[in-house]
Amino acid sequence: MQAFLKGATIQSSRPQKDKVTAGPSAEKKAKAVPWVEKYRPKCVDEVAFQDEVVAVLKKSLEGADLPNLLFYGPPGTGKTSTILAAARELYGPELYRQRVLELNASDERGIQVIREKVKNFAQLTVAGMRPDGKPCPPFKIIILDEADSMTAPAQAALRRTMEKESRSTRFCLICNYISRIIEPLTSRCSKFRFKPLASQIQKERLLEICDKEKLKYTKESIAALVQLSEGDLRKAITFLQSAARLNADKEITDQAIIEIVGNMVNEGYAATQILSQLHDCILEKDITDKQKSAISEKMAVVGKCLADGADEYLQMLSLCSVIMQQAGQS
Repeated sequence: MQAFLKGATIQSSRPQKDKVTAGPSAEKKAKAVPWVEKYRPKCVDEVAFQDEVVAVLKKSLEGADLPNLLFYGPPGTGKTSTILAAARELYGPELYRQRVLELNASDERGIQVIREKVKNFAQLTVAGMRPDGKPCPPFKIIILDEADSMTAPAQAALRRTMEKESRSTRFCLICNYISRIIEPLTSRCSKFRFKPLASQIQKERLLEICDKEKLKYTKESIAALVQLSEGDLRKAITFLQSAARLNADKEITDQAIIEIVGNMVNEGYAATQILSQLHDCILEKDITDKQKSAISEKMAVVGKCLADGADEYLQMLSLCSVIMQQAGQS
């Protein structure tokens, strides 16, 4: 019996030994965080360029109270980062996980999710103090990212939940297109539009990351990143990290950036990039206003279809046919 128990202790100690030897490599893997997450704002003051939103949130944080919020605007402008930073300031690192529910509505957008996850979480009451002694607000926060992907019945169910649980829960809806959110929801929220980031703001953030990561770069490469990202800081940081990995010990040049962006364009960004460039070209062309309006209308339809996930090749083909048809009339 003792021999059996000895064997058991020897066997149980092996995994611990393996765990110790695997410790440093596991830690290295844990530290390999995408730069988009690594340099995400940790507090509201670090949010760039969205002065109106930051001012309102700072006032709300001082009184430990928040209205229901609706953030809308182009991707990569800081919508999700802003509300996460505000939640961390409100609750601190200890209570953050207990008091904040974050859902991506594009994955979980049905009425069942609203009835189960959201409703159950909203009904829980909270109170008390934070471990650091600061007062803790008596409400939780539910963040619904990509809320414009929610079905109409789910939005209607959410309206009722927002109404019933107003004392114990605050909601933050995040979307790209506010027109897809039903009126009863928008009327219950303070609405804030996030603007595409100015070139100078993007440049400052990218240079800050380059200095912290000790990257070699040229001025032209930073200018190329700012131009190709079109106000989307998340996209710019992703391009920069890709360039840094491909040019580990070399200087990052504008040609390297253009090549990386070109590869990503071939993987899915092509149609939207072409649309934005084509729009400027059409306005400058010497054609009639009627022809410009017909082409612009088609471009708007194509842009909407692409946002909904339509096939890029077929959409661009239909746009080109309209352009050729209008050109043939002149």
